[in-house]
Amino acid sequence: MVTSVLSIGTAVPPTRLAQQDVRDLFIAQPGASRLTQRLIGAAFDASGIESRHTVLAEFSGEVPETPSGIPVVDESGRILSPSTGARNDEYIRQAPPLFAAAADAAIRGAGITPDQLTHVVTVSCTGMFAPGPDYRLVRDLGLPVTVERYHLGFVGCAAALPGLRTAARICAGDPDAVVLVVCAELCTLHFRVSEDPQQIVSSSVFADGAAAAIVSADPSLRGAQWLELERFATAVTDDGEHDMAWTVGDEGFEMVLSAEVPRIIGREIRGAVARFLGDDEVDAWAVHPGGRSVLDRVESGLELPASTLEVSRRILRDYGNMSSATILFILREFLNGTGDGTTPDARRIATLAFGPGLTVESALVTRRTAEAPHAPEAP
Repeated sequence: MVTSVLSIGTAVPPTRLAQQDVRDLFIAQPGASRLTQRLIGAAFDASGIESRHTVLAEFSGEVPETPSGIPVVDESGRILSPSTGARNDEYIRQAPPLFAAAADAAIRGAGITPDQLTHVVTVSCTGMFAPGPDYRLVRDLGLPVTVERYHLGFVGCAAALPGLRTAARICAGDPDAVVLVVCAELCTLHFRVSEDPQQIVSSSVFADGAAAAIVSADPSLRGAQWLELERFATAVTDDGEHDMAWTVGDEGFEMVLSAEVPRIIGREIRGAVARFLGDDEVDAWAVHPGGRSVLDRVESGLELPASTLEVSRRILRDYGNMSSATILFILREFLNGTGDGTTPDARRIATLAFGPGLTVESALVTRRTAEAPHAPEAP
């Protein structure tokens, strides 16, 4: 029995930020020293990002038709600092519609109806409430009230792969299961002005977005193309526990993202991948773009050709780091590959994502098409 991703849908908030505009806003903050201004400029310019999306329309520099529910920027251009409670209230208001939009896109992409779903797995680390986003999806999309619901919270940027792994385990136990996996992250809710280089780097890369996947082992539900979920792996690096972390502070969630993270990944990635892949060969790589330097270290650590991570770099460039949702944006490019050179048409794809710990999550997936014959499934 083979479990497959039948479709992937994505959604982003309507406000698109140009990276250089956000950089200039942070540089212009009152009291910023020249050193801080140089650090901000260097971090934003080296990010590999051209644009990203936010639920906080005030960051665009324009007066929005519908203001955010928290203070963001005052009339003088000073970035404000609302409480964690206020930020979380905004998450409760703005996250459910984003969950629903990505989920609806995935459902429509799979050619199924909401009442066919048997399980829901939601993923998020940028806010929390109960009854949570899994419950809201039942109401917002009209899912069966009997649908089984699971939530992976505070797992960080790597969480989409455990989400898919959970769906695969469900399908292994229930061949008739149709599982919706949805990741939604509102990272920009936790904006802050700081002279701390780690906080500056966080401000330069994180963005908002959502992505959803429909997962099933039922071959009758497959469309023109799908991604077979072959296997998963988890590895905890020898160090990094204090270099990538996500904690709750008084003025938003606080990200620890030290300069050691790319170096740790570069040092550990070869061993983690060797244990995961063994002697298997792959045709492409889908790598979570924690930042440009992370991709550079993966590329050099695995001795990959310069063009190998082009899809990951393109998603980073156009959307920034949307935490857990990002790797599904990348896999969507592979799933929808056309073979015309504009999107990848690779067959076997090694998928990597990195989370607090420092943890490496891996998945081996194979892209199939209805026209391409493949080995029969084991009885």
